[in-house]
Amino acid sequence: MMDETNTFPIPGVSVLSKSGRGTTTDSSGRYSIVLAESDSIYFSYLNKPTSKFAVNTIADPNAFNVAIRIPVAYLKEIRVLPRNYKMDSLQNRIDYAKVFNYKKPGLSITAPNTGALGVGLDLDQIIGMFSVQKNRRMALFQKRLIWEEHEKFIDHRFSRGVIRRLTKLDSTALDTFMIVFRPSYLFTASRSDYDFYDYIKKAGEAYKAGVRHNYLLRKEDYLNDYYDQDYHN
Repeated sequence: MMDETNTFPIPGVSVLSKSGRGTTTDSSGRYSIVLAESDSIYFSYLNKPTSKFAVNTIADPNAFNVAIRIPVAYLKEIRVLPRNYKMDSLQNRIDYAKVFNYKKPGLSITAPNTGALGVGLDLDQIIGMFSVQKNRRMALFQKRLIWEEHEKFIDHRFSRGVIRRLTKLDSTALDTFMIVFRPSYLFTASRSDYDFYDYIKKAGEAYKAGVRHNYLLRKEDYLNDYYDQDYHN
């Protein structure tokens, strides 16, 4: 016994006959019942019976099956969990640990391990200093990952759900508001929930009053060390 999409088996369906015999389907939607050729079979689920089927008209009694239309409320539950920003961020740091931990090569003084007097330079560090293109690519990649991490953090706090709840904006107005009044990373990271929500409320009021530029944030709130000339080149 399956649902009308032939996807989910339906347990607990009553399998009944005109003669009074009956059984129920198991967890796999299967059933077994012995009937005479002169009998009829029908099914009932949630007190809703199907039509009766004469046994002598069934071509293959061992493979007889019907599909039942079930209201959406009775379909098998499927849970969709929201994305977890913190877990995703930690996993990204793990996946790209080498890039996030990258430091520009430089020279340092090393002491010999043999017990001899004197100091020296690390040969690997000298070679690394001259890998200009490799170092530049690694530095830009690091900045790119940090920039993406900052953008995702803003998306996490400046979310559609929070904005819709605080401003009552919806549809196209909400999309435009999120672009015009999107805060900087420094502002987003440095504000408490109260201050951040207060900003969204005031920004919503300004938007409804016809303001289409963000005058609520100070100029220094837009400063970000990762939006420098090197990244854009």
